[in-house]
Amino acid sequence: MSLADRLALVDHDEPVLSMVAQCRLLRVARSTLYYRPAPVSADDLAMMRRMDELYLVCPFYGSRRMAAVLRRDGWAVNRKRAKRLTRVMGLAAIYQKPNTSRGHPGHKVYPYLLRGLVIGPAEPGVVRGHHVTSRWRRGSSIWWR
Repeated sequence: MSLADRLALVDHDEPVLSMVAQCRLLRVARSTLYYRPAPVSADDLAMMRRMDELYLVCPFYGSRRMAAVLRRDGWAVNRKRAKRLTRVMGLAAIYQKPNTSRGHPGHKVYPYLLRGLVIGPAEPGVVRGHHVTSRWRRGSSIWWR
């Protein structure tokens, strides 16, 4: 049972069981019954609006860059505050995730043909590689690269 469900079971006007006994039976701290979250300040709302505008322009900004841009705009903000507000708004920086160099399962993997081949001085010309960097163009007196 979730915490919200257990809190809903607590009856404040129960004459038989006290609040302490109900909380003990439901395994809920009494302080959670009385907790009221603080409302979001107007300053935080204005900053969140500006952060949303920045995110739409540059979605790859993380909390450090977001805080730096906000400070440059005149806001009094540190990295922790920028990180908390982006978490509250549900924003996340778009960046390259790990394992991006893994091959796609549908792509063909070409075998390495020289594996296990011993190349020594007695066998010249077994493996050849040609690389042409320039060529002569027919009918012209210049080299093309």
